[in-house]
Amino acid sequence: MNSRGNCPGIATVAPVPPEALAAIPLEGIYQSSLRVVRPLEDGGTRVFASSVGFRLHDSPAVSTMYDLPLVHQDTREGRFILTGRHPNGQDVTTLVGCQTPAPHTITGCHVRCRGNQFISSGTFEARRIARQHGEPESSGGLTLLAERPVSLGMPVDVYVAQGHAYVVSVFWPGRNGGLSVFDVTNPRNPIPRTTLSLPDDAFWNGVWARGNALYIASEARGTLIYDISQPASPLFIRNLPTGAVYGTHTVLVDGDRLYSMGGTVGTYVYDLTTPQDPVLRTVIAFPEDIGQDGPHDGFAYENRLYLSHASGGYIIMDVSNLDDVRMLGQYSGGQWAHHNAVGTFAGKTLAFEAGEFRMRQVPSIHNLLLRGNRLYIAWYHEGLRVLDVSNPTQPKQVAHYHTYQEEDPHRGDSLFEGAIDIRIPGDGYIYAVDTSRGLLVFNEL
Repeated sequence: MNSRGNCPGIATVAPVPPEALAAIPLEGIYQSSLRVVRPLEDGGTRVFASSVGFRLHDSPAVSTMYDLPLVHQDTREGRFILTGRHPNGQDVTTLVGCQTPAPHTITGCHVRCRGNQFISSGTFEARRIARQHGEPESSGGLTLLAERPVSLGMPVDVYVAQGHAYVVSVFWPGRNGGLSVFDVTNPRNPIPRTTLSLPDDAFWNGVWARGNALYIASEARGTLIYDISQPASPLFIRNLPTGAVYGTHTVLVDGDRLYSMGGTVGTYVYDLTTPQDPVLRTVIAFPEDIGQDGPHDGFAYENRLYLSHASGGYIIMDVSNLDDVRMLGQYSGGQWAHHNAVGTFAGKTLAFEAGEFRMRQVPSIHNLLLRGNRLYIAWYHEGLRVLDVSNPTQPKQVAHYHTYQEEDPHRGDSLFEGAIDIRIPGDGYIYAVDTSRGLLVFNEL
């Protein structure tokens, strides 16, 4: 493989001017917005947006793309060429920097190939993802009170019940995912109690509880049920298979119902009259033209289920009668529907989905949590954000805390880094999860 990965098309691009590119510090993590042009078999082209992250270091052995070591790095004498291998093991992406229009910003061209076959090309803008210039670590009185690392995998979700915080993790290279239990009887001093996982089941992505039952979304086994009558020592009871390729992605409890978002299959709805023994009532599924990704997450409110259905958009279901579940509407704003929050304002039911209120171009929102007129957002690289939505059409930020730091241990170059989940159980505290820092506890505003 040569410096361009034997990829046709990249030789037509030359980095200019060298003086500006030579001044780029070889440090930090960048996120890139890609404009991708892909040729089609019928002679046309498909144009779409994508992204890729990379870490710069003066040693190519430390630099990464896709959280993997670079295949090639040439950042000498005014050149800026990075080549990284996609996690699928086949595709190779090369970025060629051309300009630096602003500090910590690089623009240029990119190409993606598979073997010697050209796949796509286009332009990119990469920005260093560290804290925005001039913005303090926190604002609005939001104060970090406690922080505890999580040893299992990459932590992604937390649920607080019976004086304990249950943190689930997904697989991370060299570290299996699982469950970490913290005693938060004193939220200012969380005490680690136990960790656990199951053989060949290293990807636990969501968690919820009802009574003495803990529900965990497992990629391998569907929905797992644990007995937490002894809160510090969960005991495995059984699993609820979904039949999906990726098991259960997220779980949600609303009253006596458990909603298990089963990847490509649909949403499994269980009766929780006996919380440790759920009874399947129905499966909510859609035809392929709505989206083959399946439900990513959901929110239940006043007998309606609001589904963030990935590429299928935002879907509202009437679930007042599980024997006759009906679709009420669908909205697709041309973006991936990930999570939502719903509430009533001036007698109207309004839903919040990520999209219009933005910080920077690349970092995306992961989870939303509505409490009264405040919308709490786990915003990956942007940390924890709190918006005043008393006027829902004009949200205003009233507080924030930067959880993301480049130097954090295990910090990668992925788009999915930083603040990833929040819970506000009503005990006066906010419990958040950062993908690198673990469990974070803040004061509730």
